[in-house]
Amino acid sequence: MTIRIMTIRVRSILRPVACALGLALVTASARGQESLIRARTNPKDLQFYVWVPPGTFQMGCSPTAAECGDGERPLHAVNISHGFWIGRTEVTVAAFKGFTTGSGSIAMPERQQGDQYPVVNVTWTDAQAYCHWAGGRLPTEAEWEYAARGGATGGRYGVLDEIAWYAGNSSGQPHQVATKKPNGYGLYDMLGNVFEWAADWYGVDYYRASPAVDPQGPEGPQDDPLTPAGGPGFHKYRVLRGGNAGLDSSYQTVSRRLRHDFNRPSSFGGLRCVLAQIP
Repeated sequence: MTIRIMTIRVRSILRPVACALGLALVTASARGQESLIRARTNPKDLQFYVWVPPGTFQMGCSPTAAECGDGERPLHAVNISHGFWIGRTEVTVAAFKGFTTGSGSIAMPERQQGDQYPVVNVTWTDAQAYCHWAGGRLPTEAEWEYAARGGATGGRYGVLDEIAWYAGNSSGQPHQVATKKPNGYGLYDMLGNVFEWAADWYGVDYYRASPAVDPQGPEGPQDDPLTPAGGPGFHKYRVLRGGNAGLDSSYQTVSRRLRHDFNRPSSFGGLRCVLAQIP
């Protein structure tokens, strides 16, 4: 749960209590108020995770958004019936190294930067394997967008240059995680920096008939009019979310959906995981 506070005095009282419970209190600015975020270190991958409470939100192209891509309409209400822990940052190179060492069967992808940069060139299969190793899974599209919004209703949760690394400020390269402002849930880089895999298969028309409660995405690969799943190459698309440092501002919205072959790495493709609980 998120505890809202009004003064530093209250926060100073709560902090020792949280420490005794093994929690970290992370401040974030949301809707003009200061909020106290419930965060915890996962002992498996040593990444911080933030608690996102259950709730209902409007998923898809926001009424105030200037640009929306295929598959972002119609705007529709979605209920997330269970809260979850989600990575405060994208999975770092250091964390993924721990996974490759521990698993013994998956190699470290090529073309990585330093330990505190987001891992890239990760296939959907290896991303899901990492999350299972860490004790969780990839987020569904609905969970990802709900968390990315952080309570915001527009296409972004802040001023783009303040919250995201994208083509206009990144020199075309990912940057270290958590160097921009977080959203209302205390999550960093939900927009920009690197793509993040979602669990779902991609369906361009999925929103037209998706469930109102905890949607899981299509049951299997969906044909794309231009590149059919059963056509040349047998494309099997999973969902990428969040934009990246190499793309322009039009891709940096919480509703933007892209698709990519699940077994093919993306040069800007990374991940963050969700956990039902943390030991």
